[in-house]
Amino acid sequence: MSGTRVVAAQIKPNSKKGPLVETLEDGTLLLYVRAPAVEGKANKAAEELLAAHLGVSKRSVRLISGQTSRHKRFEVQD
Repeated sequence: MSGTRVVAAQIKPNSKKGPLVETLEDGTLLLYVRAPAVEGKANKAAEELLAAHLGVSKRSVRLISGQTSRHKRFEVQD
């Protein structure tokens, strides 16, 4: 059964800890990415990390809100 879901995430750009995914108490994913928050690099890295974490292709993950915020929402196609 395929479908679309929305995943809430917080991004930690320039992280020495990443790439890493942690789940917060409220279900929000915390994405640690090494990419800097310039020219969309951290967003792209977050999409790729989320896709790998969820076991879907990179094209299945799309940023739908929070382009310039640390709090983001991604649409994931299963």
